[in-house]
Amino acid sequence: MSQWIAVCQLDDITPGTGICALVEQDHVAIFRPYHDEQLYALSNIDPFAHSSVLSRGLIAEHDNELYIVSPLKKQHFRLTDGHCLEDENFSIRQFDVKVEGNIVSVRTGK
Repeated sequence: MSQWIAVCQLDDITPGTGICALVEQDHVAIFRPYHDEQLYALSNIDPFAHSSVLSRGLIAEHDNELYIVSPLKKQHFRLTDGHCLEDENFSIRQFDVKVEGNIVSVRTGK
């Protein structure tokens, strides 16, 4: 069964960056791009480096879509669905995220 888990306040995420939160057993990276009111949430685990590091990556744009660039091996993962730009055999889990008031929540159990 899915439920929404509050993880932080919106002000805790500086525009243009991401944060990591432990949501139940999942390491979740939440991103707040510049000039975009929407937040994005993906697994924080880089499938190439097998490390919990994606929240520290750079937000980049390619062909009018936003990606997070892994800080270790530099693969690009699309923020909307976790698809890997360099290797279609890899993707990372996408999580639903919402803001109510100033509280950022992630949905679990998908």
